[in-house]
Amino acid sequence: MTTNEQTRADLLAALAELGRVRPNWRLGQTMANVAMTAGRMDPGGVWDLEDEEALAAVRLLLSQYTEPERVGA
Repeated sequence: MTTNEQTRADLLAALAELGRVRPNWRLGQTMANVAMTAGRMDPGGVWDLEDEEALAAVRLLLSQYTEPERVGA
């Protein structure tokens, strides 16, 4: 498997996990949230998003939504 293929496989698995964590997000919402998390705020942000950027953003979102709530925060 090439690096690009592995990145894509990892990204798809991470998106599936994010879908389980945030089941109320539609796929379009999910992709928009991923793009925004990656810093792609422009209208073509999703279009220009590289797989590596998306994977890092999905992992960040997963860490934010699966992190136990902090007591007293």
